[in-house]
Amino acid sequence: MKSNAVTSFELELDWTAQTILPIEFRGQEVQVEARAYQGTDPNFQAMVLVHRDKNAGNEVPIVRVHSGCVTGDIFHSLRCDCYPQLQAAMERILKSPVGVLVYLPYQEGRGIGLVNKIRAYALQDQGYDTVDANVAIGAPIEARDYDLAAHILFDLGYPEIRLLTNNPAKVEALREEGVEVTEQIPLIVKPSPYNKRYLATKKERMAHKL
Repeated sequence: MKSNAVTSFELELDWTAQTILPIEFRGQEVQVEARAYQGTDPNFQAMVLVHRDKNAGNEVPIVRVHSGCVTGDIFHSLRCDCYPQLQAAMERILKSPVGVLVYLPYQEGRGIGLVNKIRAYALQDQGYDTVDANVAIGAPIEARDYDLAAHILFDLGYPEIRLLTNNPAKVEALREEGVEVTEQIPLIVKPSPYNKRYLATKKERMAHKL
């Protein structure tokens, strides 16, 4: 039975659709439960993929809360680690008794949007790191929040999770929303010549566990 706190979270959501989605992952066909959510602001929409074994019982789910990245997730840009992180997360999710991907398209560029992200990329071409480039264009260094992600997890009945992330700020943000993160599971991926500085900035200036 869900608590009253969970019920209050549900009031913030418009659960728009649910289906079974066949996907191809690393040469194999897999069927997952797909849900689409919309927050109180219709611009804030999320895609959720859920993998559950029939005999999972009360297993604490492995969860990836993934910010949308057009350049990385779709076009496999080498300037970030978004695509390899997404692939590594999906592998863990599909191998777990219960696994959840919460995909947040509106968080492009750590929440500053696609145009500002490309503007920041242009400054990075001139020698700025990712933090200083955002500051130079007048954008926040970090503009994401995780309240919709938390609402979704409560709606799914998962107030307790094991989180796939290198970012301690994401862990704390979800905890502040009432989600119990029992374990932070790192997603370390191999760097490319194009994203070594990007990853170093994450580690040195944003405290990511890399």
